[in-house]
Amino acid sequence: MTDSPSLPAVSREWHLLSRPVGWPKPEDFALVEAPVPAPGEGQVLVRNEYLSVDPYMRGRMSAARSYVAPFELGKVMQGGAVGEVVASNAEGIAVGDHVLHFFGWREYAVVDAENAVRVDPGAAPLSAYLGVLGMTGLTAYAGLLRTAAFKEGDAVFVSGAAGAVGSQVGQIAKLKGASRVIGSAGSAEKVRLLLDEYGFDAAFNYKDGPVGEQLRAAAPDGIDVYFDNVGGDHLEAAIGSLNRGGRIAVCGMISVYNDTEPAPGPKNLARLIQTRGRIEGFLVGDHYDLQPRFVEEVGPWVRSGRLKYRETVVEGIENNLEAFLGVLRGDNTGKMIVKL
Repeated sequence: MTDSPSLPAVSREWHLLSRPVGWPKPEDFALVEAPVPAPGEGQVLVRNEYLSVDPYMRGRMSAARSYVAPFELGKVMQGGAVGEVVASNAEGIAVGDHVLHFFGWREYAVVDAENAVRVDPGAAPLSAYLGVLGMTGLTAYAGLLRTAAFKEGDAVFVSGAAGAVGSQVGQIAKLKGASRVIGSAGSAEKVRLLLDEYGFDAAFNYKDGPVGEQLRAAAPDGIDVYFDNVGGDHLEAAIGSLNRGGRIAVCGMISVYNDTEPAPGPKNLARLIQTRGRIEGFLVGDHYDLQPRFVEEVGPWVRSGRLKYRETVVEGIENNLEAFLGVLRGDNTGKMIVKL
């Protein structure tokens, strides 16, 4: 085993103490100290440098059956992370390498080498591998191009468009020849960002009035694709503006994640009969076969500046929970990252 001579004895990590009802509360969580173990055979010890917090983590805090196992009570939570290998007991990964893995919410993590993906800090900033070149980027790429079957000339509507996924959906659509890209966001500042930096053709603040009315004004000829990050009134509005043969890719429904009662469904689903429209949900985990194509196509866009991205960076493991709650509130512009 190769290791660093000055490894710490303890690591701070976040545990889930109780399952939140409605909005998560600070007392549902605890920041605790845990011993730092040496990596076993085929493992590496990683000093995490950047952690990801994402809306889907709210679902894992509940006990309900879902597409991924819930977080265990009294144990450290998980999430995307990237960091430096400080001890290695695995072939092919050396001390000083940087890796992407799924053991965030902690300062140090022991990771099986098979679950650690080496990344190049010289090719892109480390934090980019959690966002624009990571899971969120692939989510945008797969959801738009495969699930929504985007084609050149489509008019595209994206909700949560200033977020990490939504901002990439809109830009990829433009780069692929969309006829019009419309985004919704939650502040005037974010609307300006969509128009001035990300190149959306139209954008509106959903707090300024009924979403359906604002969408019809922004897309008078209707939409062919809706990429749904929000659900609720946005989904109903999209169905109302859907053109014949339109497609809706459901990525997330952040507007209902903290509801304690089931949210009512859209009242206009019958319109899908008239438009021959399609709604399909998707999970990025079902589309990892697209990863090579995604990196090959999107990587040059990022490096050349044709595809822009923003990050909201919160510093310190002690602020990991507040960063997560900020995502649920919509405080972030682009990807929310915790820097350790």
